Amino acid sequence: MAQYTFRRFITALATVFGAMVLLFIMIQFMPGNPATILLGPRASPEIIANFEEKMGLNQPIYVQFGKFMFNVFQGDLGKDILTHRPVRELVLNALPYTIVLAFTGMGVAAIIGIPLGAFAAAYRDSLLDKITGVISVSFITMPSFVKAIVLLLVFAVILKWFPATGGGEPGNILDQLYHLILPMAAIAIGWIGYIARLTRAVVLDELTEDYVRTARAKGVSERMTLYKHALRSAMVPVVSFIGVGFGTLLGGTVLTEVVFNRPGIGTLIYNAVKARNFPVAEGGLIIAVFLYAFVNMMADLSHGFIDPRMRTE
Repeated sequence: MAQYTFRRFITALATVFGAMVLLFIMIQFMPGNPATILLGPRASPEIIANFEEKMGLNQPIYVQFGKFMFNVFQGDLGKDILTHRPVRELVLNALPYTIVLAFTGMGVAAIIGIPLGAFAAAYRDSLLDKITGVISVSFITMPSFVKAIVLLLVFAVILKWFPATGGGEPGNILDQLYHLILPMAAIAIGWIGYIARLTRAVVLDELTEDYVRTARAKGVSERMTLYKHALRSAMVPVVSFIGVGFGTLLGGTVLTEVVFNRPGIGTLIYNAVKARNFPVAEGGLIIAVFLYAFVNMMADLSHGFIDPRMRTE
């Protein structure tokens, strides 16, 4: 496990480095000059040139990239072009909102989706299985922004059960949880469908394995065979899917945070891209990549605890 952990750590570092290179190149080739956008169309060429020199935007791309990488590994993500505040400060202020939203959304989806998929596998081809399948597919096919808008209109505007926008009063945990319910539900609904369908398919495959037939031959109850043996083995691909899906979820929080006007990394990146505020956009994306790599590494390492055979291998 120690060697495997070390290899996964190196792989995660390589993933982060490659993603940082791609992100830097993509942002550099985005249309629009940040100096012109920030200073306005009436700014003279001299003012624009002074601004670009001050921000280092007039240097060759490889020089900008070298400085960028050097600063990142020192923990310096640069300064906001608009406010001159450290990007690290802006990201750290927004990060808790996104982490809480992503983890609670995926956590609720897993808590509901895994039992739902196992239940559908236990009653394969029954009416309950068909109803579960229809609900799961409906959750999957509905776009995330549509779910967010529908929840906002129904539960915040019409019924007025929950607040429509914001992340809650800082320091007030109950108020923050109250503001979290609708955005979390908008994210969890779609992932419930994905996790339930995957769990059902994997459990059905496991139920055809020899060890399941052996357990049944020994008189083990069907419920024990399903939940203790088949479902435990099926958790390996499910956990892998959740780990990979967490990276997608980080990107999906952008639309949810924008719809609910919720502070977070998604909103921070969205506003930075609109303003061509490259340091803030790069800093937010780098943190998102770090989170993605970390969660995927932890998902891979958890396989050894779920399936003892993988520890032996």
